[in-house]
Amino acid sequence: MNTKSSRLETLRMLISSKELCSQDEVLKALAREGFTVTQATLSRDMKQLKVAKATNMGGKYFYVLPNETMYKRVSSPKRAAEMLLTSGFLSINFSGNMGVIKTRPGYASSLAYNIDNSGLPHVLGTIAGDDTIFIVVKAGVHPIEVIAELKNVIPDIGLNNP
Repeated sequence: MNTKSSRLETLRMLISSKELCSQDEVLKALAREGFTVTQATLSRDMKQLKVAKATNMGGKYFYVLPNETMYKRVSSPKRAAEMLLTSGFLSINFSGNMGVIKTRPGYASSLAYNIDNSGLPHVLGTIAGDDTIFIVVKAGVHPIEVIAELKNVIPDIGLNNP
């Protein structure tokens, strides 16, 4: 992963796991993760990720990722570097040719992206939220076949499912 890709993924993880209220706070959080960037670079990165501001219940503004203004925050977040070492996968369940994949908060979007770009023959597509992925598979495909394909993208999928 090149530096920019790694930095953007780390930025996604930081924004999804902490209430960062200013660019200065974001710069300091990135520095703790090993990324020293200028405010201008951070501003461009945030624009590319379409980062917005939302308010919490106390009226305090903080950064959020697109379509996630009601972002679920974890009570004891891990460092972004630690979060990048796991897929975040929790479970998968099917109903007909549709499935729901549950992930840890903040992991669904990147996991769905990886599924969509893996060229899995039985997967038609995904839609991701914060901690949930909706997956559509070709009609008539058994869930076991889909799980076998997904093991290439989610190595720990077999640990929680048949």
